[in-house]
Amino acid sequence: MCLKFICERLGLIPKRWQADSTTQLHFLRNTTPFIIRCLSASNQHSFTVSYLVNSCGLSPETAISASEKIHFENPKDPDSVIALLRNSGCTNTHIPKIVTKLPSLLLVNPEKTLLPKLEFFCSMGLSSARLTTILSSDPSLLGRSLEKDLIPKYNFLKSVHISNEDAIKALRRSSWSSSGNLERNIAANIAVLRETGVPISRISYLVTRYHAISLRSDKFSENVKKVVEMGLNPLKFTFLDALQAFCQTTESTRQQKMETYRRWGWSEDEILSAFRRRPQCMQLSEKKVNKVLDFLVNKMGWQPAVVARAPVAICLNFEKRVVPRCSVVKVLLLKGLVKKDLKLDHFLGLNEGDFVHKYVIKYQNDIPQLLDLYQGKVSFIELEFGA
Repeated sequence: MCLKFICERLGLIPKRWQADSTTQLHFLRNTTPFIIRCLSASNQHSFTVSYLVNSCGLSPETAISASEKIHFENPKDPDSVIALLRNSGCTNTHIPKIVTKLPSLLLVNPEKTLLPKLEFFCSMGLSSARLTTILSSDPSLLGRSLEKDLIPKYNFLKSVHISNEDAIKALRRSSWSSSGNLERNIAANIAVLRETGVPISRISYLVTRYHAISLRSDKFSENVKKVVEMGLNPLKFTFLDALQAFCQTTESTRQQKMETYRRWGWSEDEILSAFRRRPQCMQLSEKKVNKVLDFLVNKMGWQPAVVARAPVAICLNFEKRVVPRCSVVKVLLLKGLVKKDLKLDHFLGLNEGDFVHKYVIKYQNDIPQLLDLYQGKVSFIELEFGA
């Protein structure tokens, strides 16, 4: 039995391609690695595979993989599901993504199960375009119980003044389970934040992105108090970052991190100041801190106090941003092309285009190898600049 005939029987060659011999040959050439799998599944799953390819737009291999999770011989319900998705704004781009991630959706009762969920999401004020984007990236929402999961969570979020847009973000967090104790903790924690002066927009951000909000209320309140005592402004996002850092670390862990910075010559005031500016520096591993500070202090020659005033240098990607940018600027400093008091956080904080334009392209005539240095093709040591 020829390969072309097998694929046609299995429905792996869409009808619109069957008259085009060139397209058929290209298709068959690309399906050879998994055609044996087609044969082994042909007796039981050929209709399912064919449907997934022709009606849902899945690739043959993806369709075969999906057919191991679902099986049907009647297109009635799957057709209704696809039609309902299309009526909700899903296109040929969205549907393959949804079916690939949640093939079991094709087996649900579209009127009783799927339609109410789509209506629920629309009632939240989501536009058709926004809804289809969300569902194609996270179709698991359609696999969750409307009555037991989605509606109770949504009602709770609205009761604590979370916007619809932020509510949908919170609902997408699979780790956020619905339970009486958890909701009581979240409600109590939100009340503490409002009393502290954190704006509702910041609270919504915390609820939708951070796990700290679900911490036991007595521990959460204690951590809020500590962050306030450190002088962080409740109106700024750094307050939330600091709170998250406190909620994710123990007192002993924070003391160990502070000791690491002390060993590099940072004073108590410098450590606290760095934490206020970049709370994430208390969540970094000792290995990461030592690696960055060794590079900046011992190899680049910046004083510990200078680095302490730019804690962003410790939090950024070491290999992709800190090393190339600091190497370029150090060469410019040694050549006297930039001011000696140039601040680390200034050039490390620039976007890629601005940094390249301001510190690489601008000085290419003075130092022809500057771009190679920035791109990692040559090291700082290989340029043989003396300190």
